Amino acid sequence: MSIQGLQRMQNIRFVFVISAGLLIWKALDLQVLNTKFRDKAKVATRDLYTLYPVRGVMYDREGRLLVTNNTVYDIMAVYNQIDWAMDTTAFCELLGITPEYFVENVNQNWLDNRFSKRKPFVFLSKVSKETYARFQENMYRFPGFIVQKRNVRGYPHKNAAHVLGYIREVNKKEVEIDTLDYSPGDYIGASGLEKTYERELKGTKGYRYVLKDALGRPVDFLQDTTSQEAPISGRDLYTTLDLNLQAYGEHLMQNKVGSIVAIEPATGEILAMVSTPTYDPNLLTINQSRSKSYAALNQDSLKPFLDRSIMGYYPPGSPFKTLVALIALQEGRLNPNRTIFCQGGYFLNGQNLMKCHNHPTCTSVQMAIQHSCNAYFATVFRDVVDQFGPDQVAVGLDTFNAYLHRFGLGDKLAVDLPGEVGGNYPTPAYFDNVYKKESSWKSVWIRSLGIGQGELLLTNLQMANLAAIIANRGFYIQPHLVRGLQTNVDAGQSTNVRLLQYPEHETGVEGRHFETIVNGMEMVVRAGTARSAAIEDIIVCGKTGTAENAQRGGQDHSIFFAFAPKENPEIAIAVYVENGGWGGSYAAPIASLMIEKYLHKDGEIKGTYRKYLEKRIIETNLIDLP
Repeated sequence: MSIQGLQRMQNIRFVFVISAGLLIWKALDLQVLNTKFRDKAKVATRDLYTLYPVRGVMYDREGRLLVTNNTVYDIMAVYNQIDWAMDTTAFCELLGITPEYFVENVNQNWLDNRFSKRKPFVFLSKVSKETYARFQENMYRFPGFIVQKRNVRGYPHKNAAHVLGYIREVNKKEVEIDTLDYSPGDYIGASGLEKTYERELKGTKGYRYVLKDALGRPVDFLQDTTSQEAPISGRDLYTTLDLNLQAYGEHLMQNKVGSIVAIEPATGEILAMVSTPTYDPNLLTINQSRSKSYAALNQDSLKPFLDRSIMGYYPPGSPFKTLVALIALQEGRLNPNRTIFCQGGYFLNGQNLMKCHNHPTCTSVQMAIQHSCNAYFATVFRDVVDQFGPDQVAVGLDTFNAYLHRFGLGDKLAVDLPGEVGGNYPTPAYFDNVYKKESSWKSVWIRSLGIGQGELLLTNLQMANLAAIIANRGFYIQPHLVRGLQTNVDAGQSTNVRLLQYPEHETGVEGRHFETIVNGMEMVVRAGTARSAAIEDIIVCGKTGTAENAQRGGQDHSIFFAFAPKENPEIAIAVYVENGGWGGSYAAPIASLMIEKYLHKDGEIKGTYRKYLEKRIIETNLIDLP
């Protein structure tokens, strides 16, 4: 063999030796030195691991945090991966549960398509951080069980429970709706803004696939991009509430039943919405004592879950007289300086059908509002509905009701809260049925509508909106509680806010007529039935009311609505205090204190009498009536 042939043979042998050495080294690395691939070789399955998004938080109008998120932990189970030879006694002691709980909750209804023996389900929810830490250290002993981190609501303040709402676990029906993308154990907004803005707040779930060994223990997450998707956080809500004003309203209304609604007239933004009795929203955050708290609140005879601002049906009483006057002025059935005699009530054929207060005869609309004359407004109301003739009352009432509708009465105002009711005004069809045994019905039979009684029912939100309409001299913006939504949630950019747009509504009453009503409302506070609402450096325009009540001993309801200042108003407000007596006793002082709190930039109640008034209101208990 030539020298060249021998050299070629040695080169070939050298290549084979090097290749064999590399193969031996790789095998040694895979089987002995590197445990990563050895462990993955033991993998029996892979599971989908849900990544829950952070729910959007809520702020007040000044950027103060109203709702935040707290971390809790759920113990998840995969039935087919549970080692039934494990120490269940130690498992139960570790989680603080009974053996009975273990048996009951590890066995689900496998015929229900919400559950699968191959997929994780919630075995124990809302465990504490301490329990989570103990379990995490011992989880290797209990195959088939994993920990899922969740976010639940927390409330830095004890206010605005009805407005903010609460979350709960989804029910079977919600899980079965594919478009909602909920799984058993997920949380959903159940009331308040949490429910209205559920789609914006909840965010979008992400996922990762986790590799598990034959014993069901997590080994590793798959790293390729097709095996994972990051969750998208929910959007933050920027509400219209003023936290300080809301808290003050709840403080004034403690030990009372009723509602306060305050609106910024120019924008329709709701500054405060108080319903009492209320409750601490932290009682309904997701934890293991929530069921007990919910049951106690639900069984309370004073119904703290009832949002009286939008769900309470109330007769408007005398504040409705302002609207009667506006309609009559617009219809040409009344002039601002009309005199209507009053001798202690509304008389017909010598009979006093409607008693009135002891006041002088009213020689103008302004004076009639100041003294809240029943005779004056019963007469004016009849003039409006009889304008087409005494036998055409139905046509006149339809005309009157058309204005009520344009003022936002008799239907929902579409505020961004669930559960709003529309109130009621009676129609000709209603009276046709009531008086079906009569040949016809007359305006005198329905005269009580002219003073805000009878079949009229409003929500306190509608009352406040009526005050805002008068403050605006003829229009209103749809009342709302959210002014904007967060944008660029996960874009790595500074947070922007998308402001929401709300429609403006015209009432069809000319602005000049409102000035007559505004002047009368000013006189109510200066020298009428609401002197207790006067503020030294602020012109308050308001109207008291007293609604008859046949329950709880017959104590009447105290009503007041107002706006301030007179020119360029910044706040319109309605206060309804059940069993509070006449309007000037509680509703008017509460409204004026709220106005002063809001318009004084330092938030101070000033003056000896005003501080006394505040103290008296706070200390009054109208719930424990004899």
